[in-house]
Amino acid sequence: MILDARLPPFARAGLLTTAAATLLCACATYHPLPLGKGEGAASAAQLSVPASAMPVPELATHRFDPADGLDVTEVAMLAVANSPDLKLQRDALGIARAQAFAAGLLPDPQLGFGADFPHNSGGGLTKAYNLGLSEDVSALLLRSSRKHAANAQAEQVNLDLLWAEWQTIAQARLLFDQVQSLRAQQVELDAEQQALAPVDQAVQAALHAGNLNYDSASAGLNAMADARKRAGDNAVALHQAESDLRQLLGLAPTAPLDLVGAPYKVDPDAAQLTAALADLPKRRPDLLALQAGYRAQEATLRGAILAQFPAITVGLTRARDTSNITTNGFSIGITLPLFDRNRGNIAIETATRQQLKDDYDARLLATRSDMQRLVADLATLDRQQTAQTEHAQRLDAARTAAEQAWKNGLLDWPTYLAIRGNALAADTDLVALRQARSTAAIALEALLGRTDFVMQQASKR
Repeated sequence: MILDARLPPFARAGLLTTAAATLLCACATYHPLPLGKGEGAASAAQLSVPASAMPVPELATHRFDPADGLDVTEVAMLAVANSPDLKLQRDALGIARAQAFAAGLLPDPQLGFGADFPHNSGGGLTKAYNLGLSEDVSALLLRSSRKHAANAQAEQVNLDLLWAEWQTIAQARLLFDQVQSLRAQQVELDAEQQALAPVDQAVQAALHAGNLNYDSASAGLNAMADARKRAGDNAVALHQAESDLRQLLGLAPTAPLDLVGAPYKVDPDAAQLTAALADLPKRRPDLLALQAGYRAQEATLRGAILAQFPAITVGLTRARDTSNITTNGFSIGITLPLFDRNRGNIAIETATRQQLKDDYDARLLATRSDMQRLVADLATLDRQQTAQTEHAQRLDAARTAAEQAWKNGLLDWPTYLAIRGNALAADTDLVALRQARSTAAIALEALLGRTDFVMQQASKR
């Protein structure tokens, strides 16, 4: 915009005021955002979960209704919708999209104005001024590469968020299984203490009466102490698992966890594994995110190469000197590429691209190795679980028979306690094997991607 000096002063002032008002109307305004108290929801019933926003089909078709308790699918849905860590990643996605928006904006032109006032107003001298409007042409030329890089970075953050949601679902399923198993085991350990109480009381009475010495009574004393220790350790583990699950769900530390139903069961078949290994880069959101990050770096490198050429600034000027001569003209500024030539930035971006390429190759290799290892682990754990189940069943039957024989006076208490201890250890080992197998199966399923659904969910955001 160039104002004609022949315009009356009030007209020029009016035009400038109008232009300034227009610019101010387009400006953003500040709104405060107070910090929260970080209390979390008092119960799951206070929260709503939109099924349409779920990142996997089995969650997107499930109705969320915590009134009758939370099953394993509802726990996973609540984790996706209300996890504090996922909220932070969604905020990061908002930042990345804002950066992509900023990268696509055209650079603002620069308006310059200056005035000279002669000391002596005589001799026909008048006030002088100069007015100029300029634009950085180089910024316009680099806009395309900046925009492509920012869009690819936003896509990378979006896919990283999808991958984090997958991991959150797996973590929710594992914690659900862990809490349920620990609760069931706590019931069994409490029952074990109750079953050992008569024996412990008899041993204590015989010890006090002098019918037993401490060496002979040690087996009985240790049995109850071991049961108490197992129950205490299990209670501590249960408290930790429940705390982890509440935190994952964004619930208050005292919020009830009414878990219902069976844990999540999954057995990836050979066809799924074959398809995943054959088409892995199109299935895993984290690999797709690394591909997007690589595209962003390619665009950044292209921009650095373009920036080695001379920077150009073009402007229009209008001026009047003190002798009242008015001139119109233009200005061109060019950076002479003699020393820098953006060689440093080009070297940095080239090295960064190589690092991203090596990172992607390493992640892809590690992913294939992890999947093969988990398949082998599942096969081993299946064999162990089958054998341990048969072993635990035999010891459970022996424990039942031993308890009846001891009550009938047909079995001495040291032998009875040894049988009970062996049965309890077998049951505990079986629980540990089941959890290990569940962890491996859920982890393997998390590595299996659904190409069409990945892209569908990524495009929704």
